[in-house]
Amino acid sequence: MFTGIIEGKGEIKDLKRVSGGMTITITSPFDLSEEKKGDSIAVNGICLTATAFNGNSFSADLSKETLSRTNLGKLSCRSAVNIERALKAGGRLGGHIVSGHIDGKGLVKKREQRGHSIYFEISAPDDIMRLVVEKGSIAVDGISLTVNKVGSDYFSLNIIPHTLELTTLSDRYPGDSVNIETDIIGKYVEKLMTGRSSSRGVDMNLLRECGFE
Repeated sequence: MFTGIIEGKGEIKDLKRVSGGMTITITSPFDLSEEKKGDSIAVNGICLTATAFNGNSFSADLSKETLSRTNLGKLSCRSAVNIERALKAGGRLGGHIVSGHIDGKGLVKKREQRGHSIYFEISAPDDIMRLVVEKGSIAVDGISLTVNKVGSDYFSLNIIPHTLELTTLSDRYPGDSVNIETDIIGKYVEKLMTGRSSSRGVDMNLLRECGFE
């Protein structure tokens, strides 16, 4: 589990295509001496399993599914990526609960300077937009952010200078692809309310049967 509080920007050192997938090597901006093989590290919001370490860099394998659902397959050597190590038990949850399982890709639609902040509009498919809530939490390339407003096919964000400097949002412009993970709590609520399973789900009739009027 992650928090969406980015620890720094890493850099892609090497990319190797392997049968249907890819092996990626990333240079880390922080010390990796305490990390070990099998640990989870989020790269642009994607939970990856570290398979090897070499000084201040680590490697991980990317499946065909990961490449198709995220923006990692479009990056190249020397591309910057957001890095976050998994949350330790008892650690501070400074952002929100982020699983590292990407729902899909969004597209930067607009970027404007507004006062000291940068205003972004990001378009996304319907299956993502239905889970985006105004003033709710969302992870964009692994960054825990607050949704400013929600349009029919996009949501907007106001990015403060600190976040812009520390993350890859500084390099994102209209036409760029970003990874999106919606709030996990919203996903469970939607499944219960819509009954997207073999169970009955939660509806007004069930609430009345349980004494809620």
